[in-house]
Amino acid sequence: MEKPNIIEQHPLEPFLPPNASILMLGSFPPQRKRWSMDFFYPNLQNDMWRIFGIIFFNDKEYFLTNDKKAFDKERLEEFLIQKGIALYDTASAVIRLQDNASDKFLEVVEPTDIGLLLRQLPDCRSIITTGQKATDVICEYFSVKQPSIGDKTEISFQDRTLLLYRMPSSSRAYPLKLEKKSEIYRKAFSDLITK
Repeated sequence: MEKPNIIEQHPLEPFLPPNASILMLGSFPPQRKRWSMDFFYPNLQNDMWRIFGIIFFNDKEYFLTNDKKAFDKERLEEFLIQKGIALYDTASAVIRLQDNASDKFLEVVEPTDIGLLLRQLPDCRSIITTGQKATDVICEYFSVKQPSIGDKTEISFQDRTLLLYRMPSSSRAYPLKLEKKSEIYRKAFSDLITK
């Protein structure tokens, strides 16, 4: 007998520092059993916060707790507020077609209202997508052609022109070394953040 498809609502509130000039959008969080903290990119097997550690502190373990069993949510929030980086995902509700966190098996039931997020971020001038599914949703939302990985394109929102940066997935399932991913993210952040 087939399991019924369960619709999952997004378990986190958007993280929207009022000064944010960058909105980073993934697809959807993994199942809670994979979380090491109550925040975005919570899975220890996901390298997003290692990428940030390498780029900004030259230390892939910078955002890990002392026991290395979780990411440090407080340190992350403080850093993201300081740098003006907002976080959320492109799906507000999904069905997992398999028992994993793979974007390939996520069916987006309810895309996030990106306009609503941007209206709460008046200083936002760029969007970073962190994987294929997020890029698909955003490009459809703004009716723009997808840039290649590591590249950017312009999008219009009300009276604003924003830059859309397409980044590789930080999942280890994405076949690119951590150092190479970090280099691609570093280029985008060096365009966007003054130290």
